[in-house]
Amino acid sequence: MTAQTILPHLPNRRHSDDWIIRLVALLTALMGLVNLVSATFPALNDRLALLEQIFPLEVRRGSHLTAALAGFALLLLAEALLRRKQVAWLLTIIILIISAASHLLKGLDYEEASLSTLLIVLLVLYRHHFHAHSDLPSIRRGLLVLLIAVLFTFFYGTTGFYLLDRHFKVNYDFFSSVRQTYVMFTQFYDPGLQPLTGFGRFFGDSIYLVAAGTLSYSLMMLIRPVLVREPSGPQQRAQATQIVEQFGHTSLARFTLFNDKSFFFSPGGSLVAYVPKGRIALVLGDPIGPENDLPDTVDAFKQHCDHNDWRPAYYQTLPDNLALYKSKGFDALMIGQEAIVKLSNFTLEGKSGKDFRTAINKMERLGHKAEMQLPPLSDDLLRHLQDVSNEWLTNMRGNELRFATGWFDVEYIRSSPVMTISGPDGAISAFANLVPEYLRPEFAVDLMRRRAEIENGTMDFLFISLLRWAKDQGAQSFSLGLSPLSGLDKTSDNLATERALNYIYENVNRFYNFKGLHTFKEKFKPEWQSRYLVYPGLASLPLVGTALARANSGDKLF
Repeated sequence: MTAQTILPHLPNRRHSDDWIIRLVALLTALMGLVNLVSATFPALNDRLALLEQIFPLEVRRGSHLTAALAGFALLLLAEALLRRKQVAWLLTIIILIISAASHLLKGLDYEEASLSTLLIVLLVLYRHHFHAHSDLPSIRRGLLVLLIAVLFTFFYGTTGFYLLDRHFKVNYDFFSSVRQTYVMFTQFYDPGLQPLTGFGRFFGDSIYLVAAGTLSYSLMMLIRPVLVREPSGPQQRAQATQIVEQFGHTSLARFTLFNDKSFFFSPGGSLVAYVPKGRIALVLGDPIGPENDLPDTVDAFKQHCDHNDWRPAYYQTLPDNLALYKSKGFDALMIGQEAIVKLSNFTLEGKSGKDFRTAINKMERLGHKAEMQLPPLSDDLLRHLQDVSNEWLTNMRGNELRFATGWFDVEYIRSSPVMTISGPDGAISAFANLVPEYLRPEFAVDLMRRRAEIENGTMDFLFISLLRWAKDQGAQSFSLGLSPLSGLDKTSDNLATERALNYIYENVNRFYNFKGLHTFKEKFKPEWQSRYLVYPGLASLPLVGTALARANSGDKLF
């Protein structure tokens, strides 16, 4: 059954919700601009005369600057409202109340105050649409930083005025220094602040610069996406393992259970294994579970992401589900091909097996030996394998990749079948471990490690031995893994992006030997199956690319 028959293309209520959110964000940004413009114009004479009888000059001047600051804040919060942030909704209402009051105090500008009030009413009416959570530890940190910033800036201003009074016309004692700093904080003007030197002017401005910097940092912390700080617990991991063992059927299935993944479980019994990086929740492969639950799982996970201020993206998805993803508003980009060897076609006999026989005969004649090491592996063997792995990493000048592959974790390797190649002296020169695909009678290769100096043909010998062993076990196919950026679709809807990827494929072999890897796999005559990156719109690609780099490196590059 295909994705087209699973789910017809139906109108999504979310589209109407999106228009409401965009409208509210746009009106908030426009209100911010109104504040900025209004703060630069003087009050009308008749209104100003009435205000002069009620409020002193300091309050009126302070209200002008307050309106301007509120305008800047509203412009910043408009983007957070687009992300449906709960905290942004609350902060916007508070700032709009302050904005309305400042407009009345600076010039009885009831027009602008009325606009602020109407926007508050609109926000309250649609409050249920703003449900995206912020990161609670970050909120606490932001509020703590805000408190510390206020205390530090107050201390900074008081101490500066007291010690640097020669730079001003006024000789500040301790109490007048406190008063001057307090007035600058609360009334946003500087009465009597008459600097005599350039440094004096710089110091006066620096108080606001320090305050603006710390306040901006606090605001960023308050609207930050939810961060996942702890790995999934034992109960979640056991539930994920049960689903993978029951429904897993790709070469990625085993990697979804690694401890870098977080788990989402759909009501229909499906598993989504993902890594949140910034605003992107990067999913490894397609959701795993009952086939008819896939549409509901995609919807449920998207809603889960909305609540946490994430945007979902799926890495290395199968082509079977592209129509479904596109019906849900996603775009798709081909990122390479997975090499699948049909073991019924693999043989050492006859003309087709001549090259394989030659490679095996040469290595065996020179005294090399291939052995399958079944789990659990001994500590002594693991030490030898780790030596080979460390030498390979040093030679490659890189770190272990993660996310879509395994890495040399001792317990993971101990529980894996490992094919080793030993030289005439009995020392291991190369190895590769295998992972199961559960429902599908197929094995997949994961880590492939070798010494820096090996006999020519060692890796051919290793892979031929792996294929022979898998075939003897009754497997029908064998995955050699992804060949990145190979076979890119020249007729893709994302032609410009495909061309950019093609350029990388053609020109970046000095950094990563994409072509060499593809050529090596090609000699085993695999079937090439396309794999895709599914992402939420072209504008999100830079964020998705950064999230993928962070996930693959384990954040060691960032």
